[in-house]
Amino acid sequence: MVISPLRQRAQRAREWLLDACFPLWAEQGVGDGGFREALDLDHDPIVSATARVRVQARQTYMFVAAKQLGWRPRRADELIGFGLETLETACRTSDGLFARTLDLEAGQPVAQETDLYDTAFALLAMASAHAGGFQTEDRINATLAALERHMAAPSGGYDEMLPRGPYRLQNPHMHLFEACLEAFAATGSQAHLMRAGGLAALCLERFIDPETGTLGEVFDRSDWSVPDGEAGEIVEPGHQFEWVWLFERYARLSGTELPAEAHRLYAFACETLEETGRAVQSVTRLAIPHDTSARTWPQTEALKAHLTMMRAGDEAAAERAVRSFDLLMDAYLTGQGGWKDHFAADGTLLATTMPASTGYHVIVAFLDLIETVGA
Repeated sequence: MVISPLRQRAQRAREWLLDACFPLWAEQGVGDGGFREALDLDHDPIVSATARVRVQARQTYMFVAAKQLGWRPRRADELIGFGLETLETACRTSDGLFARTLDLEAGQPVAQETDLYDTAFALLAMASAHAGGFQTEDRINATLAALERHMAAPSGGYDEMLPRGPYRLQNPHMHLFEACLEAFAATGSQAHLMRAGGLAALCLERFIDPETGTLGEVFDRSDWSVPDGEAGEIVEPGHQFEWVWLFERYARLSGTELPAEAHRLYAFACETLEETGRAVQSVTRLAIPHDTSARTWPQTEALKAHLTMMRAGDEAAAERAVRSFDLLMDAYLTGQGGWKDHFAADGTLLATTMPASTGYHVIVAFLDLIETVGA
């Protein structure tokens, strides 16, 4: 198994996080009303009136990871506290959940429109902070109680937004699944593991097509059926890889087996990789390329899935993990701690900024690599 080359890369990942990423975003990524939405391509702040709520949550998670790795614990605690305070006082909607966008100057949501995706990331931030020494369990439980009151859907899962949108979506449910696993790991409460189990079952029963083994993105609101046309035909390899990693985490925490569907998701997503190992944005259920541009986040999810299958004994996955890491470091990440977030199929840089939200993906992948090889 390719452990020695991965250990060298894990050490490189640790050094990049500690020496470049965390210092950059602690200095340039913090504004007066919250964490900044993005930096420019010179790594300088972009001043804006608003920021996404998910950025507040993901950057909070970033500095929990920084503390976990030993980076300036006092400063990390300050930034975790800053993020939690911003989420609690400026991002909650009147129903006790979380909005999509924060007005940085006013210190309140731009609109009282609840979003499941952003609520899931707020839960992830609170759960990781609890594991990092902050007492957030009451906030977690209050948020989940509000979620059940306001967003539980009769056909299963949760409404993706309030007011309701035209379709059901897998992606917010995936991140709620992730948040529930984090909450269980942080608190030990079986209620979180049970909710995660329900979301895992929803994915297996509704999101994954049993014929192709592919993960749908969009579904009919009434019965989770796949809509006709492109909306039902397009799948994202990055999300398939992401579910593979999450299913393994659920299996470890619950003492169950990795489902066969995870192996099929992985096999299909690997079929769509380019020769360099690069993951594209989207393909059809027949693995025909659809959007062959490539952002940073699918590369990190590919790395996580390769590590997952490596732990399951797949030596080819170990070699894929090396290739994914090298692609990330050589093409996407900068030596100053930022990233070139989006490339066209021909290699032209499409990104005009460095979205702060991308850091969460990189950090989760690098933490998994570091833990896997003990670096």
